[in-house]
Amino acid sequence: MSGPRPVVLSGPSGAGKSTLLKRLMKEYEGVFGFSVSHTTRNPRPGEEDGKEPLAPALDPLLCSDVELNQQNDYHFVTREKMQDGIDNDEFIENAEFSGNMYGTSKTSIEDVQAQNLICILDVDIQGVKNIKKTDLNPIYISIQPPSIEILEKRLRDRQTETEDSLQKRLEAARIDMELSKEPGVFDLVIINDDLEEAYEKLKSVLIEEIEKVQDAKK
Repeated sequence: MSGPRPVVLSGPSGAGKSTLLKRLMKEYEGVFGFSVSHTTRNPRPGEEDGKEPLAPALDPLLCSDVELNQQNDYHFVTREKMQDGIDNDEFIENAEFSGNMYGTSKTSIEDVQAQNLICILDVDIQGVKNIKKTDLNPIYISIQPPSIEILEKRLRDRQTETEDSLQKRLEAARIDMELSKEPGVFDLVIINDDLEEAYEKLKSVLIEEIEKVQDAKK
């Protein structure tokens, strides 16, 4: 794929991905973009097919740290059509949740790159491993909490989780935190115990691609 290198962001819910990402987008307007995901679920009121989202599309198994009340749109397709695309290697990752299929196509990323934008992909650890099997060549970044105890406090302070859903998030986070330590999985693992420091680390690993995009716009 030609164009700016995409960025794969991963990490458990509550690690701070959305906070860091919003700050990055505010400082560098017109540099980042988001792919439009595919889904087999029916459109909800106000959703438009193929409309580019202003925030990452919320694939339930792939994206976990963006505010759930943000409006996101998808390519709405039949299960048969999506399965054909998966079988033909047209998707870099896909998952099924509550009987519906979700995924990110190679074409949707290329569409963002064609606009000379850095495509952001917010995926879970399994999504990271799936993307590594492709020729996408993104920058892999993991955002992690300082500890499971601090993560639990952050999630409880949100007051948006039932006890059951919170425990499921914590269990997923334990697995995520452990797998993020595997050598060679990520280009950078950021422990988000200090927001300013975490942001500077994120910016430093992306600044080369950011400047390429900015220079091309001059």
